[in-house]
Amino acid sequence: MDRRNKGISRRSVLLTAAASIAVTAMAPPTQAVTITRKVSVGPEEPEKRADLAEQAIVRRHLRTLWGQPRMRLGTLVWPASVLDQSFLRWCYWWQAHLLDCAVDAAYRARTPDRIDRVVALARGIRTRNLTGWTNRYYDDMSWLVLALERADRLLGVRFGDAVGELRADLIDGWNPVVGAVPWRSGDEYFNTPAIGPTGIALARLGELSRAGQLADFLNTRLRDADTGLILDGVHEPGGRVDRTVHTYCQGVAIGLETELAVRTGAASHHRRVASLVAAAEDGLTDAGVITAASGDDSGLFMGILARYLAEAALSLGDTTAADIVHASARAAWEHRAEVDRLPLFGVDWTRPVTVPAHPGTFPQLTHSSAASPANLSRDLSVQLSGWMLLEADYQLTAAGR
Repeated sequence: MDRRNKGISRRSVLLTAAASIAVTAMAPPTQAVTITRKVSVGPEEPEKRADLAEQAIVRRHLRTLWGQPRMRLGTLVWPASVLDQSFLRWCYWWQAHLLDCAVDAAYRARTPDRIDRVVALARGIRTRNLTGWTNRYYDDMSWLVLALERADRLLGVRFGDAVGELRADLIDGWNPVVGAVPWRSGDEYFNTPAIGPTGIALARLGELSRAGQLADFLNTRLRDADTGLILDGVHEPGGRVDRTVHTYCQGVAIGLETELAVRTGAASHHRRVASLVAAAEDGLTDAGVITAASGDDSGLFMGILARYLAEAALSLGDTTAADIVHASARAAWEHRAEVDRLPLFGVDWTRPVTVPAHPGTFPQLTHSSAASPANLSRDLSVQLSGWMLLEADYQLTAAGR
């Protein structure tokens, strides 16, 4: 099925955005909600848990974009202020992962509503991005092309030549001297968060040679000799390495090597996957549970690692990867809070969600802040990570892994 998008002018977008803000400003302020740690027993089946995680995000975060019919996005925090609901703040890559999770849900249980949601989210991303599908950041574009390619391959939902446009921009970003893509156009920082998902996307789109070069770059330039973990990135020229270790860097490296192992059959890629999974287990889990990330927008980091651990388990039979996903899913579920009997996940799956003692009333006309530790669960990224994890747990269980 080819679901094509009809563009609207930038002037129309700005006018509808202004109208949306005006209408929303007349609405009553968002009231505090009851968050409880007295959670229900809840279902045991991974499919039902994934469904509840989906319902929670749909109910709390999804909104119509600027009054445009059949266009939706996720508010970055919940409860959201007027400005949050107007989508003036733009986080392309969070929305790309929201779309990818919507694809997961529709593939788990295809319904007309879920297919319509995938379509509405993709259209919302394209419209809010103002410049079409692409932007300056290769990590952003690679996350979106992965979600759109999966929508096409798994659901038969295609958005014109969106995948082709994004693929062309990723290839245009290739630096032949360095042998990789940078973080963003014109930049000299070559980092795993861009190289990893770009490599996965190129592998799935038939560019195996380039994907292999990106995997080799990560393995030779950014793999720590002591821990076996993948480091953040390298500045060129000069070769100065940023030695920060992020959970999602391991996820995308595992995902890229898994794609190449499946598509080439090369033993080297199989060995790299096993080694990366073992390093992640040793360095980034606590009693088998993926440890909490830290940083500005790190809420998605753990879920991304879980997604690609599940890919390694499904495609290559890696039992360690499967065990980490299952243990993490159990912990995230057991430590959740609840709002109206729907789950609210924490940024640390090994501990109970922190519940604010006095949530109060959220301000109406200012951006909401999720900076304090008690409010981290308000971030869309944190909830997407939990949803992504539970979808991965379901996929493994359904496949008997």
